[in-house]
Amino acid sequence: MTQQQLSEFVEAAATKFGVPGVAVGVWANGQEVYASHGVTSIENPLPVDRDTLFVLGSVTKPFTATALMRLVAQGRVDLDAPVRRYIPEFVLPDEQAAAEITVSQLLNHTAGLDWRMGAETGEGDDALAAYVAKMSESDQIAPPGTRASYSQVGYSLAGRIIEKVTGLTYEQAVASLLFEPLGLAHTSFATNDVLTRPFAVGHNHDEDGSLSVARQWKDSRANNPGGGAVSSVTDQLRWARFHLGDGRAEDGVRVLPTELLRQMTEPTVELRGSTLGDAFGICWFLRDVDGVRTVGHGGSANGQFAELLIVPERDFAVVALSNAGPDAGLAVNQAVVRWALEHYLGVVEHDPEPLPFDDARAREVLGSYENELMTLTIATDGAALTIECAIKPEVRAATDTELPPDLPPADLGLLPGDGDEYLVTSGGLQGQRGFFARDESGAITGADLAGRLFTRVPR
Repeated sequence: MTQQQLSEFVEAAATKFGVPGVAVGVWANGQEVYASHGVTSIENPLPVDRDTLFVLGSVTKPFTATALMRLVAQGRVDLDAPVRRYIPEFVLPDEQAAAEITVSQLLNHTAGLDWRMGAETGEGDDALAAYVAKMSESDQIAPPGTRASYSQVGYSLAGRIIEKVTGLTYEQAVASLLFEPLGLAHTSFATNDVLTRPFAVGHNHDEDGSLSVARQWKDSRANNPGGGAVSSVTDQLRWARFHLGDGRAEDGVRVLPTELLRQMTEPTVELRGSTLGDAFGICWFLRDVDGVRTVGHGGSANGQFAELLIVPERDFAVVALSNAGPDAGLAVNQAVVRWALEHYLGVVEHDPEPLPFDDARAREVLGSYENELMTLTIATDGAALTIECAIKPEVRAATDTELPPDLPPADLGLLPGDGDEYLVTSGGLQGQRGFFARDESGAITGADLAGRLFTRVPR
């Protein structure tokens, strides 16, 4: 594939989905190829290029996990140790859970912690410490080690371990452990660093369908370990090449032992019916696509989306960064990744085909589901199922921070098998998969969407 072909596809996809700006990088056949399209902001437009900075959202999590693995290599952290070895003051309402949760359970999302907390702890150097203290008010969604459920909270806790072990702030520690030795000069957590360089702002669709700039640019400091890094497509491709390599930086300096780097991509817990993948490694989403093993992570911020996918056996990587909400940014990123897999590797991803609508099965899943911050509402008009995902009104009312808009209801189809897995087939969440959880009696108790558990609200 040529750079021109990649550029033509990126331009066409961005135009189709109405995304202001996209930056893409591909590592294939021992070469880097880049393509960019559009502008950083519809209000103050500058051309997007390979050095434009985007908010990575959850694509930050591999930085946190890899930094911890460096501390493991140095003998300063034990993955199987309880979190309290490093944070003795760690408290949960469930004392047994607080005593049992291990470092590795944070990294593969099996600690039983909720997805997010609504706590706001400021932008000072004590933000993570204050956030961890607030976890004394956060209930478990499952006993430690019993199920995988994607958790931003767990990664904030992992970031606090890094602080306690190194004696540095999380941001200083990750810069020292990773950014500096790997030459990631266009990756940072600090807004002041970003303001001196070209950067993209987020965009969301208004009710009339028009785009507007997202005023909240990135998440709070306490969420940096799970979603606060800012980076360019060039740095993300360099980061991907490190994870394709043997643990050394481009200048030959050993950053991580090869065996620990490989351990990160080995399955630790299987996932069921999840868009995230077939299993979690140490942080990474592991997924077979058309018989080929892939390693990756996606991320979202307010009106920005990021996608990083690696194919180890083909020495291949693709990165896509975009600056629009899920009905546009997520869609264009996924289109780019699929196109790159097909046209560079001949790997084609096929979506499962939903079952025909069955009224009796549909009525079994109807209702409301919730976690600490959001609700899912599953409804039917008698001919099809719909799903609506929304931030709780009380969460919006309790913060002055601008939050992303809710998405309108989208179509949902049940998948073959036991009938508990489903696929969103339209709207901003199109392509997202999940499943319904049952108790021992067979009653539906929750809905899992993209690895996040929502508990069913009694009718």
